[in-house]
Amino acid sequence: MKNMQKYFLAILPPQEFLEKVEELKLHLREKFNVKYALKSPAHVTVKMPFSYDEHKEEKLASMLQDFCSNKSTFGMRVKGVDTFGKRVIFLDIKAEQDLYTFQSDLKKFLKTQVHLPDELSDRNYHPHMTVAFKDLKRQIFEAVFQEVKEAKLESEFQISELTLLKRLNGKWSPHMNFLLKN
Repeated sequence: MKNMQKYFLAILPPQEFLEKVEELKLHLREKFNVKYALKSPAHVTVKMPFSYDEHKEEKLASMLQDFCSNKSTFGMRVKGVDTFGKRVIFLDIKAEQDLYTFQSDLKKFLKTQVHLPDELSDRNYHPHMTVAFKDLKRQIFEAVFQEVKEAKLESEFQISELTLLKRLNGKWSPHMNFLLKN
């Protein structure tokens, strides 16, 4: 019997920067009661949430490790703050073509080998690290945006693994990591 669970694939920043982003999200919760972004760790999504049979998780993990073991590490830079309209505030990702190629190859792999459909956001890929969304009210949008800008969170790092996150008790938790080729 199938046991469908929710998953998504992302790139997590190094622990030190992840903690800084989490501190910012906690600050936004305290000051503005904006807390939805706390339901997942700081990340850059490469495959939107999807449902998958938990009983086939081992097979999925094996397939993802095979995919990742053929992909080289690459660099990523977090610099600046931007928005999607008045609904999402995010840290901007300055990425070389490597990230776009990785995401595109992953999308094709998941479609052909794992039989996952690609979502519209998989096709119009805009890498970013969300810090506020969903419960972000229009009245406080500009104040939250300024607060995020003033935090001046920036980092540059090498990406060496892909993370599978799983939804547990209403929150997204890192579940498995897959190393890229050095």
